[in-house]
Amino acid sequence: MLNSKQQTHKSITIIAGASGLIGSEVLESLLKSDDIDTIHCLVRKSLPLHSNKLQQHIDLNLRITNWNEEQHIPETGYICLGTTLEQAGSKQALKDIDVDLVCQVAHTMKVLGVKRIAVVSSLFAHPWSPSHYLRCKGKMEKLLTQIGFDQVVFTRPGPLLGERAIPRKNEVVTATMLSLFQPFLVGPLANIKPIQAQKVAQAMVHSLNAPFHSDSSKTVILSSRRMEEIAQ
Repeated sequence: MLNSKQQTHKSITIIAGASGLIGSEVLESLLKSDDIDTIHCLVRKSLPLHSNKLQQHIDLNLRITNWNEEQHIPETGYICLGTTLEQAGSKQALKDIDVDLVCQVAHTMKVLGVKRIAVVSSLFAHPWSPSHYLRCKGKMEKLLTQIGFDQVVFTRPGPLLGERAIPRKNEVVTATMLSLFQPFLVGPLANIKPIQAQKVAQAMVHSLNAPFHSDSSKTVILSSRRMEEIAQ
């Protein structure tokens, strides 16, 4: 249990998945922000970054095993975790990360006192999707809305653009093909355009740093088209 004397502090935040494509962009944005005093980072191994703002919590299961009760409580959180069937190796392994691990991290954040979170999901996420990947994303979204945060922001990008440590072949192929049809992807179809990971990160950071009353919905869905607008 947390010390009742602790108070939330709007310039304290926490992130999981900071070594990934979107997560690294979110972390970079937070490190540059003058509005953020401290960033708690859940990582499996130490990140090669040095900043007075950054506090790394290293654990293979992304748990917090040692929390100083005198620390300010983070009010916002970012979850940028995810994999693919090819990388995970099996459908169960993918679910273990995209559903179970994400939910575990979200519960950890809620226990700490986090009130609002932004989470990376996917275009076409749905708990009854015929695609196992999209079905996992949909189930994850459903479960996270039941935890009790004041607000959960889900980003649903299409194919991502950016340099990954381990490139995803399907993502590269899809983005290349869609770039040929980009002039025709207008209106609702604009959501399937490839989007820069940096823009997704910008939208996530903006959504949690904008005044709460700007969108008081408990669940917010950001499409690629909306994220492009926010990034601009």
